[in-house]
Amino acid sequence: METFSDVLVIYFFIFGSISGFTEGVGVLPDDRLNAAVGGTVMFTTTLSPSEKPFSSVNWSFNVSTTIIIFVINAENIIGPEYEGRITFFPSTASLELRSLTLDDTGEYGVNAVHDGTLLNGRTTLVIYEKVSNVLVTSSSTDLVEFSGSVSLSCSASGPSLSFLWLNGSSEVTASDRVQLTDGDSSLTIVNVTHFDQRPFRCRVSNPVSTVTSDPVNLSISYGPENINLILSPSQGYFAVGSDISLTCSVGSRPPAQFKWFLNGDQLLDTGSELRLMNVQMSNSGNYSCQASNNKTLRSQTSEPSAITVLVFKRNWMKDGSDLTLTDNMILSDNNRVLTFDTVSRKDNGEYFCQISNPISSDGAKYIMTVNYGPENVQIKGPNKVNIKGTLKLTCSAESTPTARFTWFFNGTEILTNSAEYIKEEVELSDSGNYTCQAWNNITERTSSSVVHGLTVTEKSSGCAAGCIAGIVIACCVIVAAAVGGGCYIYKKKFNKNPQKQNTDGPENIHLTQCPYQEYYDEGSDMNLICSVDSGPVPEIKLFLNRGLLSDAGSKLRLVNVQKSHRGNYICQALNSRTEISSVVLTANTTDLSEFNSCIRLSCSSPSFFWLNSSSEVTANARVQFTDEDATLTIINITRYDQGPFMCYVFNNFSNDISNLVKLSISYEDGAFDVALRDQDETEMGRRRVAWMKVRKKEEHLDSHGG
Repeated sequence: METFSDVLVIYFFIFGSISGFTEGVGVLPDDRLNAAVGGTVMFTTTLSPSEKPFSSVNWSFNVSTTIIIFVINAENIIGPEYEGRITFFPSTASLELRSLTLDDTGEYGVNAVHDGTLLNGRTTLVIYEKVSNVLVTSSSTDLVEFSGSVSLSCSASGPSLSFLWLNGSSEVTASDRVQLTDGDSSLTIVNVTHFDQRPFRCRVSNPVSTVTSDPVNLSISYGPENINLILSPSQGYFAVGSDISLTCSVGSRPPAQFKWFLNGDQLLDTGSELRLMNVQMSNSGNYSCQASNNKTLRSQTSEPSAITVLVFKRNWMKDGSDLTLTDNMILSDNNRVLTFDTVSRKDNGEYFCQISNPISSDGAKYIMTVNYGPENVQIKGPNKVNIKGTLKLTCSAESTPTARFTWFFNGTEILTNSAEYIKEEVELSDSGNYTCQAWNNITERTSSSVVHGLTVTEKSSGCAAGCIAGIVIACCVIVAAAVGGGCYIYKKKFNKNPQKQNTDGPENIHLTQCPYQEYYDEGSDMNLICSVDSGPVPEIKLFLNRGLLSDAGSKLRLVNVQKSHRGNYICQALNSRTEISSVVLTANTTDLSEFNSCIRLSCSSPSFFWLNSSSEVTANARVQFTDEDATLTIINITRYDQGPFMCYVFNNFSNDISNLVKLSISYEDGAFDVALRDQDETEMGRRRVAWMKVRKKEEHLDSHGG
């Protein structure tokens, strides 16, 4: 069997017999390589991988020791001491050596044959022990500023050590007070200051590692220094009965001890603060404090601070007259402080405080502006305008600062940032309800006016003094008009709503006004006649301002009319066999904000009345009914308008209540997800609907003898 030495002889013979090769340049870096005991080093050649492989490669240590011999198409030969410690990279002829020891220090060489060229290189590897056991010792840690010196010594294990000192995060360098000796391993500081008390560390390095020691803290006593006497309040003159605080601040370690002096005489008080309560004229004088340090044995005295106590007289005035205190005002601190418990608009004005003493007098003024409102929002302007005429409405409000105005027509916004609404050449369609909303950008409050009704007429009425205006005739509110025979007939086809009809009618309802006049003189007579197509014969009802005229029937004669007869007249036909069903309530929006939003709720049938929770909804400045009461509009929505809302419809034969609609309204002290939700599926909703149906049906039947 061939031995390792026999194989080496064969390979050396192979390398020695190669002739005709061209010798290449060095393939290893010239720089020395450093590595730590137990670590890994990579000998990387300058060669790049190519398609044609190396013919042979030989790595050696100190020339005579073979590490690895590589010959193409043959088995690698690895020196015994390198088994399991190396990795050879055939593509670049590089070599990795692991588990390093101090004995691996030396020269490494490589010979390689590639494409007829002999390539070689040499480099040196030095192995070091890592730095360890870094320790700093101090000659003293309890020092007095300007009176002591300290020596710090740094020790460590490992070869080729270098030392660096750190004070906090800053590098320590030599100076008049700082000395570095013993290869920088010793640090001496003479005449220490309290700026030297930051933690000291020693950083030790060698070519393969760096270790920093634990911190060493120096305790350096210093001071007192930079003494300062602070007077509060910071003034020289004080009124009898005032409270005064004097504070002595100083830099010192350990904390200083204090003495107080008045005109050079020591007071009994100690501590860093001297409080003078309810001072009198006898408290006047020059105050000073003295700080001392029992470790440094030093002391320091402040500059004196003069205090003069005088008898002050204060006089308060408002708008040029002596101030009269009201329930929301409080004078305190010897009339020095005027406090308002809750300000109101009457507190607006110029306030003046005059202060005097036997030496002099002075004063200062303050103008108070109380923001409030808007309140008492009003619209001024006509209630009637001829067609093609000019409409001018003016909105006013009590507000500081001046309010900003937004105009609404029948609940829809029509104009912003204007106190006046002007429209030229008005049309009949401009008749309706106008409201004005005022907003104060400081108080962030909003208020709305009452509804201002406007009627646009086709011509002047010629209404004489004492005539009665304002009689409005309607068939379930919506009116289609035709004139004939001196009477005015209002028509309404009643069954256009989505109700299930079990028989004919009611339909083609007519309300006849005889004689027809736009205005009636007080004391005149008139007739109202309601007719309708229906089978069987319907029940006819007449209403005035939504109130039932119980004795009217299908005919109503008004004799000697008075102002009390003025209002909205409605004719309603009820077929006892007409079944009401599928009443649906919907809303026009799902995005509501308190004081800034309007909501329009629509009932699929003309509604006899509306409910907000269990309360009936009635018209007011913010609430409007239109479309035969089938539409409910609320402007300037508030958090109390959340509902649930429902509309109620009935006749002699049946009744129905719509689904419940609940509004979620965002307001400034909280916010809800804006949504409209159908509440029919809740048990509470079912019970309320069932109860309302039963009660309303019972009341209706009772009123008709059922």
